[in-house]
Amino acid sequence: MTWSAQEARRLVAALTDLRTAVADVRLPLDTAGAEEARALARRVVAQLDDHLLPRARQLGAPLLAVVGGSTGAGKSTLVNSLLQHEVSPSGVLRPTTRDPVLVHHPDEAAWFASDRVLPRLARTTGPVAADDGGDARALRLVPHPAVPHGLALLDAPDIDSVVEANRRLGEELLGAADLWVFVTTAARYADAVPWDLLAEAARRRAVVVLVLNRVDPAARDAVTAHLRQMLAEHGLDAHVVVVPETRVEAGLLPPAAVAELGGWLRSVVGDAAARAGVVERTVHGAVTDLLDAAPRLAAAVDDQRRHADRLREAVTAAYAAARADVAAATADGTMLRGEVLARWQEFVGTGELWRALEERVGSWRDRITAAVRGRPAPERVAGAVGDGLVHLVVDAADRAAERAHAAWHADPAGAALLGGLRLSRASADLAVRAADEVRAWQGAVLDLVATEGAARRSTARALSFGVNGLGAALMVAVFASTGGLTTAEVGVAGGTALLAQRLLEAVFGDDAVRRLTAVAHDDLVARTSALLDAEADRFATLLDAADVRADGAERLRHAVAALTVALVELGEAPGPLPAPPAPAPAPAAAPQEGALRRWWRRLWAR
Repeated sequence: MTWSAQEARRLVAALTDLRTAVADVRLPLDTAGAEEARALARRVVAQLDDHLLPRARQLGAPLLAVVGGSTGAGKSTLVNSLLQHEVSPSGVLRPTTRDPVLVHHPDEAAWFASDRVLPRLARTTGPVAADDGGDARALRLVPHPAVPHGLALLDAPDIDSVVEANRRLGEELLGAADLWVFVTTAARYADAVPWDLLAEAARRRAVVVLVLNRVDPAARDAVTAHLRQMLAEHGLDAHVVVVPETRVEAGLLPPAAVAELGGWLRSVVGDAAARAGVVERTVHGAVTDLLDAAPRLAAAVDDQRRHADRLREAVTAAYAAARADVAAATADGTMLRGEVLARWQEFVGTGELWRALEERVGSWRDRITAAVRGRPAPERVAGAVGDGLVHLVVDAADRAAERAHAAWHADPAGAALLGGLRLSRASADLAVRAADEVRAWQGAVLDLVATEGAARRSTARALSFGVNGLGAALMVAVFASTGGLTTAEVGVAGGTALLAQRLLEAVFGDDAVRRLTAVAHDDLVARTSALLDAEADRFATLLDAADVRADGAERLRHAVAALTVALVELGEAPGPLPAPPAPAPAPAAAPQEGALRRWWRRLWAR
């Protein structure tokens, strides 16, 4: 090999890093182009596992020549004829080749019996019938002495097989090849399917021998010229080998019909420089193909991350709006309506306490105490406050869930994550959880009042109203803590909030009331925000479970950079290989079949 051992080791290390990065790629969201990117990732991993890594680790391993092509092109017959022995079933039943057949020299079985190449395929040995119903998932190994040392022939399933698994495997096997022996016929060489695969070979700059089978001798020049023109138009540098239309006997072509192909294969494996050229050119082309594919994968990973961010932002925006609505509604007087207002008025009286607060302070305590005494218990105020807060939180959560669900449902990736889950409404148990949280908040409000009263000389005054009564007043005051309500405002809510504030100020003082109100409101906002965050987590959990990995693209780019350096160190790819040797002139009289076969066996045994 012209590559040094150190260069080969660096190449293996770079390929291994790329393989790890690609295998870790996660593309779980159904974004535009995601399925194509997933297929590309699978192809890259298969190409690395099936061919590039095994070849880079063992540059001296036998060449793997994959014989591929369309249904009925004669691949199996060609392989059998090269060996003059049936090793791969052939016949009229389609598809004929169900399990791929790998034929190797008996001395080189160890190279292929392990999972060194094509690790996903189980190994089998022994004869197999053409209609055995195989599922194209096992690699049948056939040792044969007619195969030259340093070469293995793999008869692949049809690339246009009616069995989808066969088609996929046929394409994967071609990706595992050191060189392609692509078989078509004079009647079908212009079909679209073969040229799709040949275009891939051109992109990878693979070594391709294109076998034009069953060519009428009279049309040989015209057909070959047209085929070469098509190869040039597709940018494919391929050797063309012609197999004339010949009588098939016992499933085999006469040795002379395949002598050109057999001679070229033997010349490649028998010449160290030619063999090295095949390996280096194929590896160089395959690595270049990876360097083109990996950045596209990185871009797909970036797109997944951006899409996940957009889905997450839709949820964040919906629930941020809900938190803002709750925070505003618990501070701008909105809560001082309906049941809360009615229960507070029952507690303080329609106007008696208000008038007591407006008179001079000489006897304020007695008047306030007398006004409050005998009124309904403050627990009714707390109950109304609790019910109002629960409804407020549930309504806000319902609106947020509806907005977030609508945003996701309109996005194919988001709709796939939803998977029929009913997330357009708040959780069924939210009302229960909200009630528990509100009761906890009310308990904290009472603790604030009790602690503040115990820390002041005004303890007796506080006790005269009761902790529960002052707590109810603080809850009412909280609901207008940022509303800017003043005595000049007209409206029951404003007067109600001011009454509660004056009551608290009479007991604790202005500064203490402002502080208590702020602490209580902040606590309420924190508790309701936690409830809404838990609701938003229903969506976030789906995204987290999808496992969109943000660092995947950067890892791919680092691996590409290292592989690029390794490829540069290897130098330019080798130039084109020598053309196949010209076929020997036909003898004046056709020799007997036995003599032809003996000649062929001597040729391949050299």
